[in-house]
Amino acid sequence: QVQLVESGGGLVQAGGSLRLSCAASGRTFGSLAMGWFRQAPGKEREFVAAVSRSGPSTSYADSVKGRFTISRDNAKKTVYLQMNSLKPEDTAVYYCAADRTIATLHLGSWGQGTQVTVSS
Repeated sequence: QVQLVESGGGLVQAGGSLRLSCAASGRTFGSLAMGWFRQAPGKEREFVAAVSRSGPSTSYADSVKGRFTISRDNAKKTVYLQMNSLKPEDTAVYYCAADRTIATLHLGSWGQGTQVTVSS
């Protein structure tokens, strides 16, 4: 089992930037695909971005393409989500997830979440 701890959330004005971090411990980080999901009040949790085990492959939700960038540092066992040009509709609790493949991330391990609030 892998333990995940998110950080970096906060309050930012529309058009601003934030970088989220997710530190992993436990299982070998390099063997896991990593991803970010988010859940806004009253809505279901949705996929945001993911990166493959070795890092060359990434996937993004259409709503964040061109604004968000996911990356990973296997030496630090950390995955990042750089969020630029933030919009009020990006407001949500952001969760880090880990599993063997990008397709099964929603079935894997989860962090506790970090709140991102974008003011208009």
